[in-house]
Amino acid sequence: MDLIFKALNDPARRDLLDCLREKDGQSLSDLEPRLDMTRFGVMKHLGVLEEAGLITTRREGRFKYHYLNALPLQEVVDRWIEPLIVGPAARSVLDLKTRLEGKDMSKPDFVMSTFIRCTQDALWDALTDPAQVVQYHFMATRAEGHLTREDGAIYYVQDNKMLEIRTTKATPKTRLEFEFHPHWGPEMASSRCVYILEPREGFMRLTVEHFDIPEGQEGVIDGWERLLSGIKTWLETGEATRYSDMGAM
Repeated sequence: MDLIFKALNDPARRDLLDCLREKDGQSLSDLEPRLDMTRFGVMKHLGVLEEAGLITTRREGRFKYHYLNALPLQEVVDRWIEPLIVGPAARSVLDLKTRLEGKDMSKPDFVMSTFIRCTQDALWDALTDPAQVVQYHFMATRAEGHLTREDGAIYYVQDNKMLEIRTTKATPKTRLEFEFHPHWGPEMASSRCVYILEPREGFMRLTVEHFDIPEGQEGVIDGWERLLSGIKTWLETGEATRYSDMGAM
């Protein structure tokens, strides 16, 4: 928490977060003209934000792209703010994702990371075992829905099949690629996602990259915040916690 508050204490770093809120996935060259300082100064501020977990990065060739990572801010809200005010209102303020124009289809539209105190085996099992997914997925509450596996895909069912997740490639324990097929509306376009698992000393870093998010489906960002929070709670406490009270993705 100290790193988060330190990072937010500087107006230049808040300006950088605002830039990424306006358009996610920007390079250093994209961000440099927005601040009245040297390239090195902008780079230094980005390093502080990355260390605090407020941004996450992805390298494509010689370019490094920066993405807002709203999860640490949501954890601050969960700890101190949400018990005092209406939860949905607080979370809506923290929906920092905006629509992207002129997409580069080789670059993800959305990236989010979280750190979980668990083993690599435990994280992989939690992501791939349907019996565990129901313990943390907000669309799999016992009262509202369930999971079913058919034809190699996992479906989240609430009255009907709401969401289809179909794995396309798996590198055991390190990377999981899948297609994301929403069925909660007519003729909804599909997208693709990647889980990246990175071991650290004593914990794991889990990153989700979401590509090709169709216009009108930006609400998946709220879903990712809730899903990653649920995975973290499940693995660190063993408690089935489904953040399912803010509506469907």
